[in-house]
Amino acid sequence: MERQGASAGVTKLEAVAACIGMAVFYVAILYSPTLILRLPPPDSLKSFLTRRFLCAAVSSVVSLIVVFLILPIRGWDASNLLGVYGIRMDHIWQALVYPLSLTALMYSGTIALKLSFMLQAGKEYLDSGGDLSVACIKDMFLKIIDSVVSTASCMSSWRNYIVAPLTEELVFRACMIPLLLCGGFSTYTVIFLCPVFFSLAHLNHLLEFYLQKTCSLLKAFQVVGFQLVYTVIFGAYASFLLVRTGHLAAPLVAHMFCNIMGLPVIFSGRSGVVSLVFVFGVVSFSRMLFPLTNPDLYNNKTDNCRCWHRYCDWS
Repeated sequence: MERQGASAGVTKLEAVAACIGMAVFYVAILYSPTLILRLPPPDSLKSFLTRRFLCAAVSSVVSLIVVFLILPIRGWDASNLLGVYGIRMDHIWQALVYPLSLTALMYSGTIALKLSFMLQAGKEYLDSGGDLSVACIKDMFLKIIDSVVSTASCMSSWRNYIVAPLTEELVFRACMIPLLLCGGFSTYTVIFLCPVFFSLAHLNHLLEFYLQKTCSLLKAFQVVGFQLVYTVIFGAYASFLLVRTGHLAAPLVAHMFCNIMGLPVIFSGRSGVVSLVFVFGVVSFSRMLFPLTNPDLYNNKTDNCRCWHRYCDWS
């Protein structure tokens, strides 16, 4: 069955207006509990983040519905509808492993530095008389488990590693990219346009810095300015992954990994090896960027429709 009354397409102006609206709504709804609903200020970090989780969830659902109503999608088949947003289960392991491996190359210096710290700690442990008995290995293993459990139970960790990446990828990639593509923008224009909306959604941090008085206005501008540059670069990369693979899982796993790792380590005063490893990672990333995101790795070659979002089939 086909949707009735679907438009013949989306204009560029309509697509951009919808994207701006979704970006503004994503940020504005975060402040609705106190400014609109007039709820009392949260009494703890847990209640504060819980409210934000709910607001982000509402924003994501609303954005998904808006895109569904705007785009001239044919049929009601669930797999086709979800496929528009890049939510697919076919070729899922490729969408998880290849983008994660590709992203990890940019963190070669960080990984090398962490390994050097681990080796140094192990050497100091052995030099101080420590041993590698079964009891000691068991104790280290239990400490690692405790650390993982502690991180998993931390609300801030859920925000940084789960909720923020998931909702941001849904709104700023899964919803906006199909709109812009259907609006007639070229794929490369979309890749560089989407990050603009993504970065603008982080301008609220400037207001929060100012209101919380955690730093001067100049310092706030510097921090937010750097953050905007970083979000534009990452946003372009995430958009590239979604456009090339057709899988939301690709930018999502990259987003989670980047949030866990932080900024890539380019050099270290401890060793010049870190810089060499970083350069090797950047070169490898550049060489493997297109081969590891080849659409044929993520889509059935027998599919006559080459565009994963299938907008070429819409009427």
